[in-house]
Amino acid sequence: MSGVLAGLRVVEFAAIGPVPWTGMLLVDLGASVIRIERPDKASETDTLGAVRRGRLQVELDLKSPNGRQAAEQLITHADVVLEGLRPGAMERLGLGPDEALRWNPRLVYGRMTGWGQSGPLAQQAGHDINYIALTGALHAIGTTEKPLPPLNLVGDFGGGGAFLLIGLLAALWQVKASGRGQVVDAAMVDGSAALMAAVYSRLLLGQWNDRRGSNALDGGVPWYDTYRTADDKFVAVGALEPQFYAELLDRLGLSDKVSDRQDPRNWPAIRQRFEEVFATRTRDEWAQHFAGSDACVSPVMSLAEAPHDRHLAARGTFAPWEQGHVPATAPIFNGHRPPIAPKSRRVSPDEALAHWRALQ
Repeated sequence: MSGVLAGLRVVEFAAIGPVPWTGMLLVDLGASVIRIERPDKASETDTLGAVRRGRLQVELDLKSPNGRQAAEQLITHADVVLEGLRPGAMERLGLGPDEALRWNPRLVYGRMTGWGQSGPLAQQAGHDINYIALTGALHAIGTTEKPLPPLNLVGDFGGGGAFLLIGLLAALWQVKASGRGQVVDAAMVDGSAALMAAVYSRLLLGQWNDRRGSNALDGGVPWYDTYRTADDKFVAVGALEPQFYAELLDRLGLSDKVSDRQDPRNWPAIRQRFEEVFATRTRDEWAQHFAGSDACVSPVMSLAEAPHDRHLAARGTFAPWEQGHVPATAPIFNGHRPPIAPKSRRVSPDEALAHWRALQ
């Protein structure tokens, strides 16, 4: 293994959403991840694909004595454990943090849930849309008519997986200093709320309207929005600062044809002019027109188009995978982007332990 996390040993208990995504990030950064899966998992539809890359996959029946014993051996040799079951489920299996830290006092035990390990909703089912609804994030995203779920980026991955990873790396630093293991309780509601810190700060300062579609960053202003083009595609406009807005107007030929943007009463008319002008050319014609400018105008690319964008291709933001492309490893270290991990492979528990011993 190579990478900034080379030598880090991780046990990942199979789960959905943010746990395998966090495991993917760890793998791509060089960690050795053993993923424990149920024996009956093979019959389920694979929705993870490349997200499950780079692991050694071990099938264990955790409800059997042999399965629990094999899991205990792996945990004993691990630096990190990842699990995403409901609170109490790992304890009922005899694999909770109390047992794990008794076997391995320097272990970082990472727990990922939607509602958290405690609180009135801890045992209740939910998904990304439910977690971000409770934190105010969903309320702030969408049109004036209704909130719109931003895929599952905010709760599952931003508020969940990313904060789980932050917690794991912070805990590993603490273990290095103290020698004592840590239990990381990562909840999607907590992380989603943390992602909203700047918005809540603006709200407290009187700089944010708690009405969706009326602020600078939520589509409320004409110069931070998307516009349909002549070919029924879209461009994104983000000309917030005065100098960028001035260049936008100049490039659109509207410098002396729109009213002062400081007066919100002028915004509908400004938006209408933008809609009319952007509808006169195709998306790619506008992209060429704004190339090299600071007007903050970008083409809205589809999922199929994005990997072939000139800038993203130059940076290697996407990597080949199977018959297509997937996002490459991020971030870049010392000018080098870590290579994307290969496909996972199934091994026995003994083979997985032998692999870890070879790392020492």
